[in-house]
Amino acid sequence: MSQTEELQVAQSAAERLVGDLHPLAACLASPEIAEAGRGLLLRMPRVRDRASLRAFLGWYREELLLPVEMPSIRHAWGHFARYEPRELIALDLALARAPEIRPFAAASRAVGRSQLRRLLPMRDQRLVQRYYRAVESGRANGWHVLVYGVVLGLFSLPLHQGTLTYARQTMGGFIGRAAGPLRLRLAECDALLEEASEPVAGTLRFEKRDANQPPTLLICR
Repeated sequence: MSQTEELQVAQSAAERLVGDLHPLAACLASPEIAEAGRGLLLRMPRVRDRASLRAFLGWYREELLLPVEMPSIRHAWGHFARYEPRELIALDLALARAPEIRPFAAASRAVGRSQLRRLLPMRDQRLVQRYYRAVESGRANGWHVLVYGVVLGLFSLPLHQGTLTYARQTMGGFIGRAAGPLRLRLAECDALLEEASEPVAGTLRFEKRDANQPPTLLICR
């Protein structure tokens, strides 16, 4: 595979991973999550109108995106940049103990593993190969947020830009799913996305100076 082809594979993987429906949304209607994620989902606002959609976006941002997903992406990006496959696998196993991820664990693994398989044709990506082997052998899970962090490194996307893109695309996906049933106009969707994204952008501006030294992963404390 040529260098140009490898770049196209990495770019496609990044775009597909960001564009994939968030695993939480993909399995919200599944009865199997009733027990595994009961504590988390009981706190989740049910989307019935514009106000409850706004509440749901705030809940997702404060309960999952900022404390769990974004630190996970940053750490995975750092492990890729420093070629730390053991540390990446250890992070994967630590994330498995987080109660926040249990309601959509199966969907997250499915999305992440699918993206890892798409990266295998790339040459000289030993960390990807080792992580994939660990996932295939059952020694790791392949969470979608960790694979996304690895993809950022492969595609040489700035961490700040990549995490903000993840946040906006994910919340935009939630809004898009609700727009039809709630009969939201495009301007209303845009306003909701900007409102929900601003706290994330503010957090990233504050943390940008420490981009090369990711903070402690909150869920591991």
